[in-house]
Order: sequence, then structure tokens, then C-alpha cells
Amino acid sequence: MPFPQRLRSAVVLGCLALSVPAGAGPMDTACARDVLVASSMQRQAIDQLEQTGGDDAELCRIWRRHVETMRRVASVYGRCLSGAERSERLAQVMGSEKEFSGLIKGRCRGL
Repeated sequence: MPFPQRLRSAVVLGCLALSVPAGAGPMDTACARDVLVASSMQRQAIDQLEQTGGDDAELCRIWRRHVETMRRVASVYGRCLSGAERSERLAQVMGSEKEFSGLIKGRCRGL
């Protein structure tokens, strides 16, 4: 099953929104690095979703990996961002995590 277009759009929007917070101070150096790493992880997850073949076991494995990646990215956003930017980015990745978790529950039992 190809990667659903609306899910791809949501994930891509989340990836495009990634940037280092403006006005980062000395304590934010680690967060700036972590946000860049999270961005890379998110891009890799998108690539894997788009390259998935039709095999259900492979699809489920990649969906599970995507959910875990979205959880890790959400952890970085929750720790490193603030204000509206934090809320928007968390909503994006948590929405993706929730949607793929639903797909896993519906299609991946026993795989």
C-alpha cells in the first residue's frame, strides 16, 4: 500500500517547520543540536515511508518505526521549544504518531 498522501503532507509539513529556535542562548546549544538531529530523523522516517513496498510485514515494521521516531521528535520539541512554535510542532508530530498508531492497530495485528 503506498504511503497515503494526506499522511505524507502532514509529515512533510512537520519536517518543513523544523528550525533552530531564534534567540538561542548558551543553554540552548544542546537543544539546537537535538532539534537538528530530530529533523534528520524525521526526514529519514519520511523517506522510509515513501519507499515502502507492498508487503504488509514490512509496512507495519516501518509504521512502528515511524511512530517511535515521532515520539522521540515530540520529546525534543517538548524540551527545547516554547510558546506557539512548541504547540504547533508538538501537534504535528503527535498527530502523525496518533494516525500511524491507528493504522498499526487496524492492519498490523500478528505482524
